[in-house]
Amino acid sequence: MASVSAALKSRVRRPQLLNKVMKAEETLPFFENGQYLGWSGFTGVGYPKMIPTALADHVESNNLQGKMKFNLFVGASTGAETEDRWAGLDMIDRRSPHQVGRNIKKGINEGRIRFADKHLSMFPQDLMYGYYTKDKANGKLDVVIVEATAITEAGEIVPGASVGATPELIQMADKVIIEVNTRIPSFEGLHDITMGSNPPHRKPYLVMNTQDRIGTTSIPIDQEKIIAIVESDRPDNTGPNTPADANSEAIANHLIEFLSHEVKQGRLPENLLPLQSGIGNIANAVIGGLAKSPFKDVTVFTEVLQDTFLEFFDSDKLAFASATSIRFSPDGFDHFYKNWEKYKDRLLLRTQQVSNAPEIIRRLGCIAMNTPVEVDMYAHANSTLVCGSGMLNGLGGSADFLRNSKLSIMHTPSARASKKDPTGVSCIVPMATHVDQTEHDLDVIVTEQGLADVRGLCPRDRAQVIIDNCAHPDYKPMLQDYFDFATKKCLAAGRGHEPHMLDKAFKMHTNLLENGTMKIDSW
Repeated sequence: MASVSAALKSRVRRPQLLNKVMKAEETLPFFENGQYLGWSGFTGVGYPKMIPTALADHVESNNLQGKMKFNLFVGASTGAETEDRWAGLDMIDRRSPHQVGRNIKKGINEGRIRFADKHLSMFPQDLMYGYYTKDKANGKLDVVIVEATAITEAGEIVPGASVGATPELIQMADKVIIEVNTRIPSFEGLHDITMGSNPPHRKPYLVMNTQDRIGTTSIPIDQEKIIAIVESDRPDNTGPNTPADANSEAIANHLIEFLSHEVKQGRLPENLLPLQSGIGNIANAVIGGLAKSPFKDVTVFTEVLQDTFLEFFDSDKLAFASATSIRFSPDGFDHFYKNWEKYKDRLLLRTQQVSNAPEIIRRLGCIAMNTPVEVDMYAHANSTLVCGSGMLNGLGGSADFLRNSKLSIMHTPSARASKKDPTGVSCIVPMATHVDQTEHDLDVIVTEQGLADVRGLCPRDRAQVIIDNCAHPDYKPMLQDYFDFATKKCLAAGRGHEPHMLDKAFKMHTNLLENGTMKIDSW
């Protein structure tokens, strides 16, 4: 047994568990090639750090690259120094349901890592159904490694900055190792934990308001499953926040003007409805803009809180936020910890099955805002695959929200630079090369050029308003030509409801792959 620090003793309030304290390196015999592993964590916070690093060191120092590979299941993405390092050392065979990192993306697109993309609300449920372990005799995950900030007298786990799929991973685990992080404060009291249950025993989630609690503040666990306790002294490796730029600020302004109009028209209350916002500089600009806007007493029901939510809280315009993860920058976390008393009663961290639950999103009437790879002129959106084939990060929870919210909004720059052309990639295209959100699910498309409200419009009317309001000036004539040509041809043939020319629909994309720009001479 490893020596136990005073810091660890203060966090582990069940004395029997101190007998299981080990150093990270001492857990290596628990791991072997081909195992099914679960990690806690969601969007790069609350993930285990000590054991994944020890395993990576072991593989690197013994030249076991590609010989010690694991099937890895995490609620969403984890830290680059763990998961992305594993991918670089060829330690990942299968991965689900979401990832972020240069090496892991490369491994997926080179065919070395078998990645299964999934809605984040459905991943924990499908895990409990046994879909990911159906080829295993016991139907369990071999080892689940969980980061905790405390362990209660009853032996229950108090997570850190995320909950994600940790409760369901623990339920599906054969063995569990707990990393107790004494580097960061205990998050006790901040969580609302519900455990997974399968039909026909499932009950509704009785969340009527963003602040409603329906669970417990810690995760119960069968004590027999716990095989080791490891002290962790490493913070979440989040890196700096993505700053807003001129385009994202223009998008934010269009959106705030639109929301103000909806309030004036009586379609939204004065304090709006619970907001969901994705990750990245556009999401940051929107939340930053709302912090300076006239809206007060706003609530948030989302997956992830970023630094700009702290500004939103500090402006006293944000009343309460519910999420499954708080992904602050190092400076953001410092500010959060220093002002713990000010924030702790104004936010809740739930499991991702609840934070992304369709029934709650629909009941609360959320306003969903997410960023796609591309949107086509009929309002189909692609969130995952570049040119229809190259995996970016995964679907995440965007469709959980966009399918079920009162207002479903996609925000994107109208064009992105390519290596050869400063406006080489149009984000408004004739036909999306992959569809994650269908035309039936989206209400508003917004770029820095303007906003298209497509509610209640037929496909041809949608196309015209999206081209008029959202397309980049470099691409607007080209998209208009395609639409006019396709409409004339398809109406003449008696199939003009949603006009397309199948032989030309991806001409802009093929030109991008061949010439580094979507600009074409003619159709």
